[in-house]
Amino acid sequence: MATKTEQLHALGIRNWNSIQWNLSTPQLVELAIARQEGHLAANGALLVETGSRTGRSPNDRFIVEEDSSKDLIAWGSVNRPMSEETFDHLYKKITDYMQGKDLVVQELFAGQHPTYRMPIRVVSEKAWAGLFTRTLFVRPESLDEVKDHKPEFTTIHAPMLLADPEKDGTNSEAFVVVNLAKKVVIIAGTQYGGETKKSIFSIMNYRLPLQGVFPMHCSINVGEKGDTALFFGLSGTGKTSLSADPERRLIGDDEHGWGDDGVFNFEGGCYAKAIKLSHEKEPQIYNAIRYGSIAENVIYDEYTREIDYDDDSITENTRATYPLEYIDNVQLPGIGDHPKNIIFLTADASGVLPPIAKLTPEMAMYHFLSGYTSKLAGTEAGITEPTPTFSECFGSPFLPLPATRYAEMLGEKMRDHEADVWLVNTGWSGGPYGVGERMDIRLTRAMIKAALHGELKDVEFDLDPIFNVMVPQTCPGVPDNVLKPRNTWSDKSAYDEAAKKLAGHFRKNFEKFPDASDAIKNAGPR
Repeated sequence: MATKTEQLHALGIRNWNSIQWNLSTPQLVELAIARQEGHLAANGALLVETGSRTGRSPNDRFIVEEDSSKDLIAWGSVNRPMSEETFDHLYKKITDYMQGKDLVVQELFAGQHPTYRMPIRVVSEKAWAGLFTRTLFVRPESLDEVKDHKPEFTTIHAPMLLADPEKDGTNSEAFVVVNLAKKVVIIAGTQYGGETKKSIFSIMNYRLPLQGVFPMHCSINVGEKGDTALFFGLSGTGKTSLSADPERRLIGDDEHGWGDDGVFNFEGGCYAKAIKLSHEKEPQIYNAIRYGSIAENVIYDEYTREIDYDDDSITENTRATYPLEYIDNVQLPGIGDHPKNIIFLTADASGVLPPIAKLTPEMAMYHFLSGYTSKLAGTEAGITEPTPTFSECFGSPFLPLPATRYAEMLGEKMRDHEADVWLVNTGWSGGPYGVGERMDIRLTRAMIKAALHGELKDVEFDLDPIFNVMVPQTCPGVPDNVLKPRNTWSDKSAYDEAAKKLAGHFRKNFEKFPDASDAIKNAGPR
């Protein structure tokens, strides 16, 4: 069998100045500081900045169009095709660039389920990127696992390499390219940590349906009685914050699979938004940011090194990366039973969706295919204020296959395991963004708690006349007027206009699903 060095040589990675294999967390922290890649905060976290790109760059993400996968991929503005010739050119560019560099290599797994996990290798020029991947992916549990590690995919990570769009065939100086045939990912021109993890999870979202496993962009927690709950939602909707519940054990906060024997986490860590983080509102996440964690693009006092989580001078998309075991009530390994409740999270910046509503199976399929939210500032390059968006399956940026493939798998799981489905709006109340206020997370937690504990089973529900969802008349711990968003607006006519406008956006967007059944089409806003 080829040695690890020979395996890198076979990939064209050679002539490095130095290479560090599978360093531990303390070693990676020391190396990052020695290389002046970051600083230690007062709480022990490694502080780093990612330069001009503080969010994902979706316009710079590509999948190579090749024979083994091209007929399966849902090509379009999300899954942008790249020719094999352009990829080969960029591949040579990045491997040539890595010569003479001081490289850091981490060998890890994507997926905590022993049957479905995928061995990966990440080669980077940045020590802090090595720490990021070691934190976010699943770490080997023994020296034998490290020794016998055989990567199925390799990521080559050169964030300081800049492309020339005219010469290199890219859209900008950055590129993130997945080649499913050659089983490599190349990333350059962006230091944002999320690109590294999301490219690997996109591969999992391609592979798992072919194995009969439903991949999900969601967080998961489990109650004392083993009752599992899923939280679907795009970045900024509260997946991480709401799943970190002191009364429930966390399985994971972002990417999971649902197979015949239950659910499992893809990750070994969490990647949480840190803006306006406080111990009072989110104690689990706040306490998890310590030595071994990474804080991205936060502002801190240069003397005391205390982090100011309220300061968005660099970006609103400040982030914190920490291992799952830093959460006090985490469930390890990250595996759970079939869910009893499924929650769709949306951050509605127009302030018109109810804060919680129950969905029939047809309503659930409609809203899963729609995937409505408002993209929040900083979550992607160029997003500076909330922007309405529809993202199929609450995760289209990471789903290579057609949305209907994932929706069909969800429908099968819902029917087989009789899960209740809820739509929860974590966005604005009392008016749109700029007029109203963001829903208090404590009220959202109270609503979710009531749903998970069965406290809404016996209450009366009203059918929302515009959005066609079932809104509870009462909810423990929540003022009744909050449950009906129209009641929170001082200008009722303005609410009616905004609600009808959003309903129109829903209907227009759903025209992309002409093959959906009439029952599903009729379950949407009116």
